[in-house]
Amino acid sequence: MNFLDFEKPIEELFLELERVKAVEYDSPVIKEQIVSKVEYQLRDRQKEIYSTLSTWQRIQVSRHPDRPYSLFYIEYICNKFVELFGDRNFKDDKSIIGGLGEIDGKTYMLIGHQKGVNTKMRQYRNFGMPNPEGYRKALRLMKLAEKFNKPIVTLIDTPGAYPGEEAEARGQGEAIARNLIQMAGLKVPVLCIVIGEGASGGALGIGVGDRLLMLENTWFSVISPESCSSILWRSWDFKEKAAEALKPTPQELLKFGIIDGIVKEPLGGAHTNPEEMAKTLKRTIIKHIAELEEKTPIERINQRIVKYSGIGVYESTEENIVR
Repeated sequence: MNFLDFEKPIEELFLELERVKAVEYDSPVIKEQIVSKVEYQLRDRQKEIYSTLSTWQRIQVSRHPDRPYSLFYIEYICNKFVELFGDRNFKDDKSIIGGLGEIDGKTYMLIGHQKGVNTKMRQYRNFGMPNPEGYRKALRLMKLAEKFNKPIVTLIDTPGAYPGEEAEARGQGEAIARNLIQMAGLKVPVLCIVIGEGASGGALGIGVGDRLLMLENTWFSVISPESCSSILWRSWDFKEKAAEALKPTPQELLKFGIIDGIVKEPLGGAHTNPEEMAKTLKRTIIKHIAELEEKTPIERINQRIVKYSGIGVYESTEENIVR
């Protein structure tokens, strides 16, 4: 297991627990007591550290190399999953996956960013940074779901849309903008869940829906702390200060009314118990989709319009009006 810098005390107890489990004791009862004691200390230290995480530390947890990605969740919670490929225009983008999945007898259209679990797969998945064809594939699948009246669930986890010259030449901005307007008018329920990073238009491209939820240790912002720091201070050295100013965590965004709920993670983060996190995510999806299906398509679309129109604060005065 990998440990972050601020998790050093947790790592020490984890190694102590592994050592204790490996030692042979004269009595199984004594061994069980010692193991239980160290496990208690480990849980206590995890609670202590994770109850006081800073914004930057929470962002680090969202990027943890052991954190489960979209494909893990989809394969775990679905009884069956049929992946669909291609945008029918240019090619198949491997950084966005999608297809029809069956959860407890009900069919959903599941779409998500996929980063890759090792160096080779991260290169194959372009580190979870979609090109225009990725967003066009996602939109094709959403329209297919609408045609057959299947609810849509999107899993967001990207450091941003791919910023390469070729992506811009193929219409990166247009592809994302088209997704925004089309998702706003979809007739089927749309549930969006941030499972890791939610950066800029790369996240918004599959992030407009009836409800937007975030896992406990994730972030969602117009820009990453590092990029914000490099723009304002010409250096990454102020990324922690930028993170605090951006307020990208679910705890802050819920106060602002940007998101609709927070999905609790296992103690220590989703990477410590991916199976338990997947079970929680499954229950969350079933619950919210069932609630959304009680409304008519017109009601859902109107509520989306009201929701997104109400985000943000502005003030207009006579002095600011140009006549």
